[in-house]
Amino acid sequence: MELLQQIINGLALGSVYALLAIGYTMVYGIIKLINFAHGDIYMIGAFAGFYASANLGLSLVPTLVVSMVASALLGVIIEKIAYKPLRNSPRIALLITAIGMSLLLEHGMRFLVGPNPKPFPDLFPVGTIDIGPLHINGKILLMLGVSALLVLLLQYIIYKTKVGKAMRAASQDMEAASLMGINVNTVISLTFAIGSALAGIAGVLVAITYPTIDPYMGMMPGLKAFVAAVLGGIGSIPGALLGGILMGSIETLTKAYISTSLSDAIAFSLLIIILLVKPTGLLGEKTNEKV
Repeated sequence: MELLQQIINGLALGSVYALLAIGYTMVYGIIKLINFAHGDIYMIGAFAGFYASANLGLSLVPTLVVSMVASALLGVIIEKIAYKPLRNSPRIALLITAIGMSLLLEHGMRFLVGPNPKPFPDLFPVGTIDIGPLHINGKILLMLGVSALLVLLLQYIIYKTKVGKAMRAASQDMEAASLMGINVNTVISLTFAIGSALAGIAGVLVAITYPTIDPYMGMMPGLKAFVAAVLGGIGSIPGALLGGILMGSIETLTKAYISTSLSDAIAFSLLIIILLVKPTGLLGEKTNEKV
């Protein structure tokens, strides 16, 4: 029974990594940018949820909405100010800008709120839920359920709406999409907004489950989500989902049965092994470079 409980915990943590990894992979799929500030948008989302709940007294659902809107706006602003002017520059310039934006968000938030961790309000006061012989933390189930709902909603947007069709067209050939009348700039902004909104909600879900937040809380989850995106196949949304679930499950099971201090090393070692065997990731497609 303990193994089954750890698997459920791993799936819940993996679902959060998947939400973050989807943001990485959506942006990369369209403009070939690794947005290293994405983990810090997750942190900003958690702080937006903190102030919405602690200062405005909002309940769970309005807090999630506030976090989603704040994170989406921040993602669009970052794209417009930092990335759009460099869109035709060498990729290394975009990469350095993304790292600089990440540091700006971390240290800027540290300046505004201070370095000390803050206790997150208990928006979901549910204790342990008994399902037969299983004893599962209710917050873990909330994390898993909300993440699954958001992934299903994203799949609907991507494959059943005009916005999703425009995103898929731009990811395949941006110039051809533009010639067909698609406003590529709007599509890119929407991509950043959707990915950032998912990151913001992930930040609140983690803050509810592990109730403390600080300006540097996005560093390691952001890195692990990037690893998950690469593991699944960067640019593939199903790959990001699979990579996130694998990362969360491996991390949880390693902490439970091997060593807490070695969990990160083992997870990252798995990435190296996978990339040595299949450089495009588990679900990534091989591409031919034009010479």
